Amino acid sequence: MPNAPTSRSSRRSLAKVPAAGRESTATRSPRVARRKLETRLRLLDAAFALAAEKGIDSVTITEITNAADVGSGSFYNHFDSKEGIFAALVEWLFEEFATTLDRLATGLSDPAEAIAVSVRHTLLRAYQEPVWGQLLIREGLSTRVLSRGLGQRLMRDAKRGVSERRFMVADELMCVFSVIGTVVAAIAAELHLSGSSKRAVRARKALRSRHEKFAESTAAIVLQAFGLKRTEAERIAHRPLPAPPQAASVSSDTAA
Repeated sequence: MPNAPTSRSSRRSLAKVPAAGRESTATRSPRVARRKLETRLRLLDAAFALAAEKGIDSVTITEITNAADVGSGSFYNHFDSKEGIFAALVEWLFEEFATTLDRLATGLSDPAEAIAVSVRHTLLRAYQEPVWGQLLIREGLSTRVLSRGLGQRLMRDAKRGVSERRFMVADELMCVFSVIGTVVAAIAAELHLSGSSKRAVRARKALRSRHEKFAESTAAIVLQAFGLKRTEAERIAHRPLPAPPQAASVSSDTAA
């Protein structure tokens, strides 16, 4: 593991080395590539764990490198700033979740049910993993989310529903923005209520049914935004929820 650069400017220079140049060395040596990947994963794991413990805004680069047991120079080999590592973490987590949603929706012929399933699983995951939910609140309408993974998947399903005349909307893009805003607001409300309730802390499992009902209600509201009538939207939103596939960890090889 390289030693930390002796100055801020040298760290910045290290961070700006072209990715292709770094990868060419890694390609020539599988061991170097493996060690670089392991370092990157340790940094991502540490950033996520610290965010879960004290909140994203309170985490520092020094804390991340200490928790990952790597030098600050190694940090700048992979990320140019604190914002950079959290952007990478957000990108991977939401890409991974979009893939999970695709697997869940496999076999669902009704685009309305596919969207309802996605909305419900999104809210339940945010409740079960508050840091993940906070990241989605923070990034929900960012370019990273809208142009990849979750945003593109929602747009794809919206277009499918419109093309099949299942959805009746005047503007697909504005409808998608509205839906994302509804889901993010619902997550914010759930996390606020859960975080401020001592009862929720003492009896988290017992309250799961309430969160499931809230997720169903949110899914029904989303389907109404796509033009479904209330009774049909509620019926679809209350259908049995497919079991999620086993979630990948941040330490999965796909995090690279």
